[in-house]
Amino acid sequence: MDSKKILVVSSAFYPENSPRSFRATELVKELARQGHQVTLYTLKKDEFHLPIEKEFGIKIKDLGSRKLPIINVAEGSKMTVLFKRVLNRSLLQLISYPDIELMFMVKNALKKEEGFYDLLISVAVPHSIHWGTAWARTKSRPLATKWVADCGDPFMGAIHDSFKKVFYFKYLEKWFCRKADYIAVPKIMMKENYYPEFRDKVIEISQGFKFEEVVRSDFKKNEVPTFGFAGTFIRTTINPTPLLEFLTTVDQPFKFIIYTETQDLVLPFLPILKEKLEVRHYIPRIDLLKELSSMDFLVNIAYDAVHQAPSKLIDYYLTGRPILSSVTNEFDHNTVRDFIAGNYTNSFVFNNIEQYKIENVATKFLSLSKE
Repeated sequence: MDSKKILVVSSAFYPENSPRSFRATELVKELARQGHQVTLYTLKKDEFHLPIEKEFGIKIKDLGSRKLPIINVAEGSKMTVLFKRVLNRSLLQLISYPDIELMFMVKNALKKEEGFYDLLISVAVPHSIHWGTAWARTKSRPLATKWVADCGDPFMGAIHDSFKKVFYFKYLEKWFCRKADYIAVPKIMMKENYYPEFRDKVIEISQGFKFEEVVRSDFKKNEVPTFGFAGTFIRTTINPTPLLEFLTTVDQPFKFIIYTETQDLVLPFLPILKEKLEVRHYIPRIDLLKELSSMDFLVNIAYDAVHQAPSKLIDYYLTGRPILSSVTNEFDHNTVRDFIAGNYTNSFVFNNIEQYKIENVATKFLSLSKE
């Protein structure tokens, strides 16, 4: 295979613990492993990124320093916290604060880029990465032969949103969709959430991981049935409350360990479930997978049984443990009892697991540079 020049733009990158960080990090490493010349624009941190440059031969360039402060909505009196939450939500809704800053940072960085590439890949979220790329990529300075805007949900039609986006953001979404050659999504059914005039640009490229990097524990059945969850909760879509409420009625011993930074939906159940529930903060992905592989089974709370293909499910598969998966309000109580009893008949089954190997994901991206 001929060596390609590839430019990737992503504010999310190692060591950040997020699906989009995993996406950019795994993809950049694999493209370099396959012998391509990879340049990455991100929020560069020398202590983490210089070793990656050295090991993989990647050129990492800095988008610059973010100036807009993040509003800490957790500190202060009740009135102060309430005011901060209203302010934070208002700024997010009206101007996509603070991520709007990244649009200008990406535009300014790419305007200085002197190279020309075979393939340009911008990774959202946040979508301001795509907006900045669209601003910088002009007919006179296209930056690359082809541009792939890698997305999860669209900005305007995001399933997870509790509030509808303000109407004027549709012009930004249509702007970058018009300029991109391809819009990559993890599930092709998600194309229906995009504006009709751009659906012919939407292609499916799954989340990808290096399977061989995962180290499992030597599994032994736990004396007390132990199961885990790792990820983000969202009140309107990925809500643990129905499952936790049911677990308060289960008399037999169990241990449910949850790794999350969105703990407000879980903490009220600690006094009720006591030693049966344990809430932990995130740890690095590879360490997390090793811990999860020691549990009897894992829990996935889905927002949509059809459209979703979260990186969490792929990671769960890599642990080798059975998966109890259901939409938020549709957990079957008998199935939950079966899992706690060690009956995993209804464990989630993956179809075509090969598509999630990073080698195949990288190859699919590369094929777009030829079309």
